[in-house]
Amino acid sequence: MSQKDSHARFPTIGILGGGQLGRMTALAAIRMGIHVKTLSPSPAGPVASLGEAHVGDWTDASVMRTFMEGCDVVTVESEWAPAEVAEQVSNGTVPVFPSSRTLVTIRHKGRQKHALTAAGIPLGAYLSCSSLKEAQAALIAFGGKAVAKKFEGSYDGYGNATLTSLSELEQAWQDLAADDGLLMEAFVPFVRELAVMVARSPSGETVVYPVVETQQKDHRCHAVMAPARIADSTSAAAKQAALDAASAVDLVGMLGVEFFELEDGSILLNELAPRPHNTGHYTIEACHASQFENHARSILDLPLGSPEMRMPAAVMINILGHRAGSVRTDGYAQALEQSNASIHIYAKAEARPKRKMGHVTVTGNSLDALRAEAEKAANTILL
Repeated sequence: MSQKDSHARFPTIGILGGGQLGRMTALAAIRMGIHVKTLSPSPAGPVASLGEAHVGDWTDASVMRTFMEGCDVVTVESEWAPAEVAEQVSNGTVPVFPSSRTLVTIRHKGRQKHALTAAGIPLGAYLSCSSLKEAQAALIAFGGKAVAKKFEGSYDGYGNATLTSLSELEQAWQDLAADDGLLMEAFVPFVRELAVMVARSPSGETVVYPVVETQQKDHRCHAVMAPARIADSTSAAAKQAALDAASAVDLVGMLGVEFFELEDGSILLNELAPRPHNTGHYTIEACHASQFENHARSILDLPLGSPEMRMPAAVMINILGHRAGSVRTDGYAQALEQSNASIHIYAKAEARPKRKMGHVTVTGNSLDALRAEAEKAANTILL
């Protein structure tokens, strides 16, 4: 239901998921007077204190029906949340964004690639391989270097393998292949990785955030620098490809789009995420309307906020877990001594090595100086 012309009451958003993305979406919505309900299959620390935090079997129609009572719209924290159950229960009475159709396309990396290819969006070479023999032929065709990915469930360094030999491929096939095989991608000799966030409403309104540079460690996003120091033509091409991708998968809400930039300044789309994304966390401090605010606005079909940056530069660094067990606060007070560092802790009950536990954003004028400040604050906190 569009809220553009409705002033009877403030709307209610139902969020399927209780992690940090649900938390930050809820915080942005609550600030705007929007009521928030969350549903998680198990207790979730990040959203426990925000709005109505429900816990139950979200694949159970009766649980979903009870949760959706009073919701004006339902959204998902990740592409794995059961949007299809919400759609079946509501039978069109409560919109679900992004739709299960969009999520089914994006969840499976083979289907995602095929949809983007059909839309004419530039991609690196890839093959959906249903057998080890096909994967071996792909590795040879790609010059002996490739990346193997699980069709479903690969993220943050999980479910991926960089391959330089047939023996590595055999192990990757055992680890990653599903009944329909796996995805093989030619290794792209990129000069940097880029990302763009797009917000898209049911009525077709869109906004595009600045192109940012991302840096990875162990296949996980480590740093985001905004804006990316790239040519105007490269920025324009990335923004247009991101808009085309949103249209190709009929996305409503936020879409995270990751790219490779090649030596000649051209870009190749890498992957999509149909939700707020780690590469957009900097927008909380750096932009007029954060990705989380515009996610709430877009799914409610409210006017979208400006994605423009409020200052020249911003750097975000992820805070990862250093130990297994209950969360501690080692270094927290010391990190807060850096007055220019905005520190976000996700309220997760348990830490694990390399688990995303929070992030730090620093804003100002010089990306190089901000990077050093953000790294210092993030490295001080040992959760």
